[in-house]
Amino acid sequence: MNIGIVGLGLMGGSLGLDLYTHRQQTQDSNSPAFQPQSYRILGISRQQQTCEVAVERGVVDEASVDLSLMNQADIIFICTPIAAIAPTVAELIPYLQPHTILTDVGSVKKPIVDSCSALWPNFVGGHPMAGNTQTGIDAAQHHLFVDKPYVITPTANTSLESIKIVESIVDLLQAKIYHCQPEEHDRAVAWISHLPVIISGSLIAALKQEDNPDVALLAHYFASSGFRDTSRVGGGNPELGLMMAKYNREALLRSIKSYRQTLDKITTYIEQEDWETLDKQLNQNHSDRLKFHF
Repeated sequence: MNIGIVGLGLMGGSLGLDLYTHRQQTQDSNSPAFQPQSYRILGISRQQQTCEVAVERGVVDEASVDLSLMNQADIIFICTPIAAIAPTVAELIPYLQPHTILTDVGSVKKPIVDSCSALWPNFVGGHPMAGNTQTGIDAAQHHLFVDKPYVITPTANTSLESIKIVESIVDLLQAKIYHCQPEEHDRAVAWISHLPVIISGSLIAALKQEDNPDVALLAHYFASSGFRDTSRVGGGNPELGLMMAKYNREALLRSIKSYRQTLDKITTYIEQEDWETLDKQLNQNHSDRLKFHF
């Protein structure tokens, strides 16, 4: 099996690192081989230097700036920014074998699955819920996906065999596999990923509106773990935040409106000095947070 990776940044590079290392460990241990372990890793980047670094670091066996390398691939992970996923599929089509499986790692699924499935029927939507604010091949790291959710979003027309093959590779990453519909995925991640980016970014922007320069300066000096943790995702990759809003617009707006209503209620509690109700809400928040599987 030949595994292709288009886009050798944080996600694609980390994917390649773990697959490359897993294969090496399997070969060294002389354990019985099965199909997913008998693979070569092929990479594509827009920059020749990235290709060279990827080979040197053991991210891929071979890399190129030429998409024709993907004519050897049985499955291809598209690890580009969201806006480039569908155009990349279109560019790949002339080089694909009829059996080639395409999958992606985009954080929005409905528009991607719709557009890419129309271009290439053997497409399996995917989203590993892992990552950080770093970018580029130098950000690639081992074990990025271990114990993290990896969401697969098949439709009624998605090949079951293709889903199994994607799952067999994801299993090697030691990620937790979940299945859901693309629409369900987008509504869920709007709450736990995209809305936090907007809220966090709004906190940073709101602080700039402090009209007393001495207070603003003190806030910068005093900022510690609370502000650091709350502002982290809002201060991340601006392009990623924009793509989340653009491609998951409907679900994000829905969650923003609900959040605004909740914030308005809390504002009212404070204005009216309704400490009892506020206390109940804060205790409920504390209890509800414990239910999440971090």
